[in-house]
Amino acid sequence: MNEIQSTAIVGMGALGILFGSHIQKKCGTDAVSFVMDEERKERYSGCRFTCNGEEKQFKLVGSKEAKPVDLFIVAVKYTGLKSAMEVMKNCVGEDTIIISVLNGINSEEILGKTFGMDKIIYTVAQGMDAMKFGNDLKYTQMGELHVGLTDSCDRKRYERLIRFFDETDMPYVAEEDILYRMWGKFMLNVGLNQTCMVYGTNYRGVLSEGEPNRTMISAMREVIALAQDAGVHLTEKDLNFYVDVIKTLNPEGTPSMGQDRINRKASEVDMFAGVVKELAAKYGRYVPVNDFLYERAKEIEKEYVK
Repeated sequence: MNEIQSTAIVGMGALGILFGSHIQKKCGTDAVSFVMDEERKERYSGCRFTCNGEEKQFKLVGSKEAKPVDLFIVAVKYTGLKSAMEVMKNCVGEDTIIISVLNGINSEEILGKTFGMDKIIYTVAQGMDAMKFGNDLKYTQMGELHVGLTDSCDRKRYERLIRFFDETDMPYVAEEDILYRMWGKFMLNVGLNQTCMVYGTNYRGVLSEGEPNRTMISAMREVIALAQDAGVHLTEKDLNFYVDVIKTLNPEGTPSMGQDRINRKASEVDMFAGVVKELAAKYGRYVPVNDFLYERAKEIEKEYVK
């Protein structure tokens, strides 16, 4: 297999622009492209984006003209994953590596059912505070990509990806137990993302003493119980670790679901509380805090999602 020379991304949200900008800076404009349907390509054609005030212009490719690439990054929201798989199908060749920077714990399995689990490298994007409004992205922490092997992964693809990360100075961590890391990030997002949306608050708000903080911590503890049911050993120590991660972020910032409420967009509540509710039914657990967050998020969305 050749080394990674071409990268395509689906999703021009915060993480898509964040990683696209980094790869473009290290490898050149032609080394990375954003793949999209024809309607979106026409809409974005000629648009200029900014990343921390620096103007960016990216190579846009329509899904019909797309060709196989070495690395494909899925950076859409959970609500757009189904349509993203249709857009990206011409980009996936025999040797393509696929990574997903979606939140949650099930996007790899969804992608693997369509493209083959051997092409998927399990990945967690963590520690970034990127916020995108319109075409402008701002962040103080780029964060890092956590990657690791599972039984379904192809080691040669994994090694190619690690070499690419080293060559491009991509911040990453090679995890011995990537499923443990994914569940930890899931726990964080279930508490942090949903709480920020439901209470209309920011990182400072969920860390301060009060109802949002209590709700966030309780929602995370419900995930700990489910993780242990699933054979993943999350503990209170992990909860404290992720709360400390929040403390490193811009206190005035807000995560993706908080941004969804500001931008009046559909949120990823089904990927968080929705999945928690499904797992609770499977394992016979009572998850009242996530039940509350799910119902309240859906109520908020009704105000603007048609």
